[in-house]
Amino acid sequence: MTESPVTGYLDMELLRFTTAGSVDDGKSTLIGRLLYDSKSIFEDQLEAVRLASIRKGGEHINLALLTDGLRAEREQGITIDVAYRYFATPRRKFIIADTPGHVQYTRNMVTGASTANAAIILIDARNGVTEQTYRHTYIASLLQIPHIIICINKMDLVGYNQQAYDKIKASFTLFAAKLDVKDYRFVPISALHGDNVVTPSANMTWFRGGTLLNVLEHIEIGNDYNLSDCRFPVQYVVRPMTDKYHDYRGYAGRIDGGIFCKGDRVMALPSGLSSTIASIGLFDQNLEEAFPPMSVTLTLTNDLDISRGDMIVKAQSLPQTSQDIELMMCWMNERPLQIDAKYALKHTTRDARCVVTEVMYKVNVNTLERIENDKEVRMNDIARVSMRTTKPLFFDAYRRNRKTGALILIDEGTNETVGVGMIV
Repeated sequence: MTESPVTGYLDMELLRFTTAGSVDDGKSTLIGRLLYDSKSIFEDQLEAVRLASIRKGGEHINLALLTDGLRAEREQGITIDVAYRYFATPRRKFIIADTPGHVQYTRNMVTGASTANAAIILIDARNGVTEQTYRHTYIASLLQIPHIIICINKMDLVGYNQQAYDKIKASFTLFAAKLDVKDYRFVPISALHGDNVVTPSANMTWFRGGTLLNVLEHIEIGNDYNLSDCRFPVQYVVRPMTDKYHDYRGYAGRIDGGIFCKGDRVMALPSGLSSTIASIGLFDQNLEEAFPPMSVTLTLTNDLDISRGDMIVKAQSLPQTSQDIELMMCWMNERPLQIDAKYALKHTTRDARCVVTEVMYKVNVNTLERIENDKEVRMNDIARVSMRTTKPLFFDAYRRNRKTGALILIDEGTNETVGVGMIV
C-alpha cells in the first residue's frame, strides 16, 4: 500500500523559526524570497505583490509585501505585529514567525520566538553588528532558542566582499561568547537578489557553508528536547462512561520531557502516589513508548487521584516543587508591573494565583547591563523578579526545559496576558 501525499506531509518533521533584525535589515524580504524561490506562493498572490510594487514605483518585485500584511506596516515599511507563514519542502515543514525589529515591540518578538526551534538574525553587511543585534541575540539566548543562524544580508551592496563577511562574523562571535548560545552559524546572503537563500550564489563562490534553506532543512532538532527528565502535565481526565468503557480512566496531555514506556513506574504530583503505565494511546493506536512533543493518553494500573494541572513524572528525576520562584520576566502590558498585586498564573496545565514580591533588577537589552536604580517594570522591559504562588508549581529551570520552565501572568480584570516568565 503506497503512502498518500497527505499522510506523507503530516508525517514530515516540523521546524519553527523566527526572524529578527534591525529596521530595514530585510527580514520581510528574506521571508518573501524563501516563499518565492521555494515556490510556496500562489500566482494570484504574486501578481498582487507585483502590481503593488509597481504602484510604489519599485524597480523589483517587493517580496516584503508578502508578509507585511497590516496597512500600517505597508505604509511605514516596517513590521509591527508577528506574522506567521507556512511552507514546506520535500524534506521538512516550516512555520515562520516574522517578528518586529523595533525596541518598542520587544514583547512581540518574545511572543514569536517563545516556541521557535531556530532564530534567524539578520545583519546589514554595510552596518555590521549593532545594538539591535545585541538585543535580538540576548532575547534569543534568554528564550533558550537552540539554534541561531546569522544571515549577513545585503552582500550585494558591499560587492559580495568576503572581508566584510569575515569582519562581521568575528565581531559577532566575540559577543556571542558572553551569552548562553549553544549553536550558531553564519550565511552571507542577498535577500533582494536571492543569493544563498534557496540557491547557491554565483557571486560568493568563496562561501562553502550551503544556502539558508539547506541549513534550515538539515538542522538537527530531535535532541533539542529534554529526554532525561520525564514530565507529563495532565491536560484532561478522560472518562467516557459508556458501557464499553465504563471503567476507563485515561490522562490526556502533551509530553514535555523524557521518554515514557508501557510498564514504567511513575509518580503523580502533588499526591506523590505511584503507579505503573498500563497503556499509551495515540488516536486509535497503542504505543510502546512516547516522547516530546507527542500528545497522548496514559492509563495506569491503579486509580490515583489525578486532576488537570497535576503532573506525572518518574521518581528518579523529580521536578522542583515550590511556591517561591525567581524568574526573568518580559512585561507585555501598558500598565506597569505592580508589586504585591494579585495576578492569575498559568504554568504548563496548572492554574494558580500569585503576587510579585520583589524586582531585583532590570536588563538593558541593548547593552546587557543591569539596571538597579530603576525598578519600575514597564511594557517591553525585561527584569529579574521573585514571586509567591497560591499553590506549589512543579517546574524545572527554563534552560533545562523550555516547557516546564515557562509561565505567563494574566490580569484577572481584563484577562490580558501581561507578562511571560522564564524560571531561573
